Amino acid sequence: MKLSSTGAQSPAAAAAPLYAGSADVACDFCTGARRRKAVMSCLACLASYCETHLQPHCNVLVLKKHKLVPATNKLQEKMCSSHDKLMEVFCRTDQQSICYLCTMYEHKGHDTVSAAAEKAEKQKQLVTSQEEVQQNIQEKKKELKDLRQVLEDLNRSAEAAVEASDRIFSEMMVSIQRRRGELNELIRDQQQNAVAPTEALLRQQEQTLEQLERRHAELEELSNTEDNITFIQSFQSLSSSTGSPVSPSVLICPLRSFTVTDVVSGLRDQLDNLLKTTWPQIAERVCAVDVLHPAEAEPQTRKDFLQYSSPLSLDINTISKRLSLSEENRKVTATTQQQPYPDHVERFTDRQVLFKEGLSERRYWEVERSGRWARIAVCYKDTDRHTGFGDNDKSWCLECYDKDYTIIHNSVETKVSGPVSSRVGVYLDHKAGTLSFYSVSDTMTLLHTVQTSFRQPLYPGITLWGVYGDTAELCKTW
Repeated sequence: MKLSSTGAQSPAAAAAPLYAGSADVACDFCTGARRRKAVMSCLACLASYCETHLQPHCNVLVLKKHKLVPATNKLQEKMCSSHDKLMEVFCRTDQQSICYLCTMYEHKGHDTVSAAAEKAEKQKQLVTSQEEVQQNIQEKKKELKDLRQVLEDLNRSAEAAVEASDRIFSEMMVSIQRRRGELNELIRDQQQNAVAPTEALLRQQEQTLEQLERRHAELEELSNTEDNITFIQSFQSLSSSTGSPVSPSVLICPLRSFTVTDVVSGLRDQLDNLLKTTWPQIAERVCAVDVLHPAEAEPQTRKDFLQYSSPLSLDINTISKRLSLSEENRKVTATTQQQPYPDHVERFTDRQVLFKEGLSERRYWEVERSGRWARIAVCYKDTDRHTGFGDNDKSWCLECYDKDYTIIHNSVETKVSGPVSSRVGVYLDHKAGTLSFYSVSDTMTLLHTVQTSFRQPLYPGITLWGVYGDTAELCKTW
């Protein structure tokens, strides 16, 4: 705050002094019930002053040398508790503020600098931190912009998909309604064509029946006539009249119906089957839209990897009859004699075996091997049971042969280098589409990382193509 050398105050300031409130620093030299608000604090006097009582520090030569700071209630915190002196020194050894007397006693021989020098150094660090924070802010702004764009694209795409599916289903329903109307119209036309002649024939037969019944009544009446002359005359009269009415016989079919129900029902069943067959493909397309999650840090140490380790076991239904199981279904051994496993559609013909568990998230496991030749693999559940791991497009493997490592997928081989170890670590990040193989001993060394897009859960597998007695064991790391 700038003060005049004379200390004169404006009439307005003199008339309306600023009194200290509960949150303000009060002047230490004001008296009375109410003290004025302090504007500056003196680090030499350890006191705070209002504008009036600060004037000596502006006019008196000795007091002008005192260091003034904006008014604060924390003056005592700037003082050394041991020597009651201003802490103007910083001890880098103990990382604390001290007074100059401390440098002669408790902190003698320590790495000390002035508080101003330490502030300057910290100011440089502060600038670096500010730059890093500013960079992080810019990166985060970009991420937010990208996320908002993703959100907008997702919503727009979802709305477009709903509108398109509604339109297509509406068109399908319109088509079905149209066909229903055409079928009903066809049935009604056929009904009319069949009913009209049938009704005409019905009326003709009713007339014939009426004539026959009337003829029968006349004959019945004649039969009851007792007078001979009357009987003879009536009989001659009836005989000379037209004989009994005759109408063509009608062949009545046992069943006359419009048999379209079974055909329409068949159409309905075909439509249902089509929908059942197509629905998984539709659902898969919808579920293929990736959902963003906060990024997880990639594991760096073996301890980090082991947090993704969990119980796994070998599947006896897949193991080749030329391999034996032991160690609670965690160890396989190449054998000279075929094992008495029952036939199973999932059993491998070559010396291979799958794990029971399908993996679709982050997982880590280790395999300890003995012998010259083995493959550590992952594959889809429907991989060919007559093909080696890595020899088709549904499996990936690390082949360990003597001191050489080879990555194999779809029969394409890629040589990789790294320290030879009997133990191999495998890290899978299914969603990220990464599969990494490590040589594990006292340290972990990355051999190779496969980057792709996995469409189904992956099943770990082991191949033993070495001599009989070679083993491979799933390590119990969980």
